[in-house]
Amino acid sequence: MKPAAILVMMLFSLRGLSAADKLNVVTTLPDLAYIAGEVGGEYVETHAIAKGYQDPHFVDAKPSFVLKLKDADVFVQVGLDLEVGWVPPLLETARNSKIYFGGPGYVDASRGVSLLEVPSVDPARMRAEGDIHVFGNPHYWLDPENGKVIAKNIADGLSSIMPTKRTEFADNADQFSARIDSALQVWQQIMAPHKGAKIVAYHNSWPYFEKRFGIEIIAFIEPKPGIPPPPSHLMSVIRMAQDQAVKAIIISPYFDDKPAKSIAKRSNAEVVYLSPSVGATNEVKTYFDLFQSNVTALAKALEK
Repeated sequence: MKPAAILVMMLFSLRGLSAADKLNVVTTLPDLAYIAGEVGGEYVETHAIAKGYQDPHFVDAKPSFVLKLKDADVFVQVGLDLEVGWVPPLLETARNSKIYFGGPGYVDASRGVSLLEVPSVDPARMRAEGDIHVFGNPHYWLDPENGKVIAKNIADGLSSIMPTKRTEFADNADQFSARIDSALQVWQQIMAPHKGAKIVAYHNSWPYFEKRFGIEIIAFIEPKPGIPPPPSHLMSVIRMAQDQAVKAIIISPYFDDKPAKSIAKRSNAEVVYLSPSVGATNEVKTYFDLFQSNVTALAKALEK
């Protein structure tokens, strides 16, 4: 090989891979996009459809999302019917067999997660019970231990499309998991003084977070999932909050906070806005920021 050609190859190597050489990974949530970036490293470009401040149950299916999916090599979703209202139409319209359900580039990030709140309700009765999830509570990414499961699933999905980099993807997933283990020790130390603390939540988004960090959610502002609270229910929650000395009412940014503020005012509690996803606020840029922000905010409220 001529010296000039060798020099060109060396310069290309120093610049890294071009976009055309990378796997195009599209995810439903920014949490999944962040983890995919950690696992895929230099071999992926990641794009999340939903924003961190949006309710992931309800995302408008825009034409621009279809264009992203048409060009995707890998698609990662939370699954468990979290995105059932908007992902299937997008995949149908995109007509990309690589990332369709069961395709080589399709990743269900929930595979292997120990699910909570798997319902025993007859599906025919579920509409009457509110917004109940058939397969279990889908907000599993809010336990950092499940972030490790997500990373493993993404590594497997990336390897299906780029098998020559299987070792790199597996190593990156292991390194991500080690970072989670280290950070989790810190987060649990922050929450340790508040083990067993009674909490009120607006929506049932937090059972995995609740279990991991040892708090107890005693009531929900919604009488049933997805159903706005009537005055009678709010009075019931206020009495519970007063009787059990609740100090914190947790809520995601996309919910109406007026009922939470009303309860807080009459129970001497504080409304705590927790981030449900990466990107929910400007400060929460990574999956690690997500937990650092949430445990810090919640611990501060519980210390009062």
